[in-house]
Formats: sequence, structure tokens, C-alpha cells
Amino acid sequence: MRKLQETYNTMEQTGQGPASRGILLRGVGSHSTESVRRVFLERLDATDLAAHIHAEPGQGPQGHGVRLWLDQPARQAWAPGHNTMQLASTLGLRTLDSDTDLQREILVTLLMSPTGLDFPSLDEFESAIHIRRNIVQAARRTTLAFDTEAAERPQDCWTYHEDRGFTLLPDVPLIDALVKTTQPEVSGRLYSFSCYRATEYVTLLGIAQELARSNTELFERLQEVWRQRAIMSEEFHTVFLREQGSMETPVPPLYYVPGDRVWFRNPDEASADACGFEGSWVMYLGNGLFTNFWKQHQPYTLTRKCVEIYHWRHGLYRDEQGESQIDEVRIEPLI
Repeated sequence: MRKLQETYNTMEQTGQGPASRGILLRGVGSHSTESVRRVFLERLDATDLAAHIHAEPGQGPQGHGVRLWLDQPARQAWAPGHNTMQLASTLGLRTLDSDTDLQREILVTLLMSPTGLDFPSLDEFESAIHIRRNIVQAARRTTLAFDTEAAERPQDCWTYHEDRGFTLLPDVPLIDALVKTTQPEVSGRLYSFSCYRATEYVTLLGIAQELARSNTELFERLQEVWRQRAIMSEEFHTVFLREQGSMETPVPPLYYVPGDRVWFRNPDEASADACGFEGSWVMYLGNGLFTNFWKQHQPYTLTRKCVEIYHWRHGLYRDEQGESQIDEVRIEPLI
């Protein structure tokens, strides 16, 4: 998840800023910096980027390791001002058709991280890339029915408890349940979700798929948790996500990594009072696009998403109970 600020002032924008912080790999033992860099490039199929990826001993909150980053000439040529929205097209990546190209976009954007990202090991970093890839692929297939009050799930997968949320039925695989719930091409129908909960299910699916591949014991533990209770809302954020930036030190406004969960806040106080229209949670798909959970084949550009949220104020009305509502049909022509 990321925090943004309307004004982003750093020396980076005038070309005076420091080098990108990139990533820190811990758990490298006594291996030399160059040997870690060489293994990194080989494992991630990035030897063609060797001239642009640098390494040095580094220190993070969790300990020391090797820091790797994309050099400034490449970063300025491929993503000037940390604007990653055109990175895929600049590098000629076919991220819709190729898992390899999607993973390359993820890798390059992480290597130019302005905040610096800390990973316990190369294995963990590789899994983080896989999780982001899985999230993007799952998000592309996700279509739901928007509803802030009702919540529906396949009855042959889930049961609901007021104090535990939707939990898995016995013997139902977690991955199968998540896919059936979010992907109508599998289930044959749309289930009601808020955008916030939709991002949780898509993220959880991406994590579960990678655990099933790389750490079956942890996957079974995760699955068993969801048989007992759902991890939701603030707890989900704390357990599974790492927030980048803050209001005091924001990330650059156009720096996005495929698989990011992003909050677009509604700046209009009146229309933000309508339930479900306080803002919009989406996933960044890469190549300058964000999810549209309600219309799968119409992903948002940054401009389109901002324009839609701006026009929410023009659809504001009060229902018979005096509650604030947004008439989306009325504002569609304005958008």
C-alpha cells in the first residue's frame, strides 16, 4: 500500500536528488557483494541488466546485507522522476502476454524504490516478485458487484459468522474458494463486494498461490486460519502489507509497482459522506493501468480514475431515509 501527497517536492525533481535506494537483501552470510550481485542477476534472469544494476554493503532496520539498485542513467531514461507508468512500453515489455515481461517490470520498479525495501533473503525477494505477479494476474480476472452493505460468497465454499467473517468450509481449498469468489469466468456469477474487501481477496490469493508453490507448511497454516476466522481490515493491513511512504515523506506521485494496493481519496467532503464513496481502493496492474473491479475489461488509467472520483460530487443526492448516495448513471456521461 502507498501514501501519496498532492505536492511532492524533493531535489529529485530538479535532477539533484540522491541515488535510488533500491532493495536490501539480508541473510547473505559471508558472501562477497559481487557474488551476491551475480547470483541475484542469474536467479532473476536479469543478466542483460548487469551494466545497470549496482551493489554495495548496506544496512537496514533489521540488519546488514547487500543493497542493489538501478543506476541513475537507466532510471532517468526509463522512468524519469520515478514515473514508472510508461516503463513497460519504454522497455518494450508485453506484460499482458508474458509472465517473464511482467516480472521484469516488477523487478525494475523495485530496484528503483525511492524508500528502500528490506528483504530477509533472496528467496524472500523472489517470492515477493511472484506474489506481485500473482496479484496482477488475479486482479485482471476479477469482476465483482459493488455493494457496501451486502456481502455474498459461494455457499459451497464459505460460511458466515458475525464475529469471524466469512470462513472456509471444511475440506474446501483456500485458493479454489478465492478464485471462485472473485472470477466470474469460473463461478458463472458476480458476488457483492466493497472495493476494500476486494483488494484483500485478490492480495490473499496472490500470497496463497506463492505459498502453495514455495512453502507448503506455511500455506497450510494460512488456510487453517481462514477455516477459523477471516483476517480483515486493519489487521489484514498489519499482517500482510507493508506501507510505503508517509504524509511527511511521500513516495513520488507517479511511482507505482505492479501489485501495489492504492487508495484514491475523494477530496470532496460532501460526496465523501456517501457510504462507499469516501475513496476507491484499487490494485496497480502495471503499464499505467489500475483495476476496475466492476468492469474487468475497462481498467483505469490514472487520469480516468481521478476524473471519475472528481465527478462523484455531481451525482450526490439524498435517498428517502436522508442518507447521502451517488447516482453513478447520472455522472457517467460527465466522465
